[in-house]
Amino acid sequence: MVDENKEIVKKTESWGETIRTVFYAVLIAIGIRTFAWEPFNIPSESMLPTLQIGDYLFVSKYAYGYSKHSFPFSMGPFDGRKFESPVKRGDVVVFKLPRDNTTDYIKRIVGLPGDKLQVTNGVLHINGKAVPKIRTDSFPYTSYPYDEQYGIERNFPTYDETLPNGVKYLSYDLAPRGPLDNTDVYEVPAGHYFAMGDNRDNSTDSRVPINQHGVGFVPAENLVGRAEVLFFSTNGSAAWWEIWGWPGSIRWGRLFQSITE
Repeated sequence: MVDENKEIVKKTESWGETIRTVFYAVLIAIGIRTFAWEPFNIPSESMLPTLQIGDYLFVSKYAYGYSKHSFPFSMGPFDGRKFESPVKRGDVVVFKLPRDNTTDYIKRIVGLPGDKLQVTNGVLHINGKAVPKIRTDSFPYTSYPYDEQYGIERNFPTYDETLPNGVKYLSYDLAPRGPLDNTDVYEVPAGHYFAMGDNRDNSTDSRVPINQHGVGFVPAENLVGRAEVLFFSTNGSAAWWEIWGWPGSIRWGRLFQSITE
């Protein structure tokens, strides 16, 4: 004869084990996301050609230490940064937009505290010296999702830039006559950074002050982490449920590319 009480106890224990397992798994995931790595996806063209819409990347949360923005919903229990490490010029970083402390932005750090920066005829100057900018070629690009859907290819004038510490990267600049190709001198205050998009004519960044709905200087506390590696990239030609279209929508050549030098 089956003891119903024992069956109920067994089922209760089974449910309890399942709940505990899920709870521990969630805690581990939150811990990894907070203190080690967090995935992000790219929603705009501001970092072309380095990053494309549809790229998915891992950001190291430990690279610069931790702030309240390292925690989910920016609910860290302290102000400032703990275990702080310096930012290197040329790092591609994710940060909270200073004007709302909520929106995630990704840009390249080109200015450190105390630097004086200016853009003149499309050329970035750091502390009075021009950053070498050499025309390489026109970089073919199909924009996600519309251009790729209709087979349209665009060509952007591409430049090879080298920062004072030797970091090299490619940038886009259609012409040195854009609204942000000639600026005033910016002096980066202590505890802040100057960030720019590699797509110079299509990036709202530190060249645009906060009071003009821009980014302004980025406080060190707002840094979330350093972009490290692309782990996935899609051109958007297949929806999540169109399994048959997945192979053709994945940009295989971009998978597992390092973003840091």
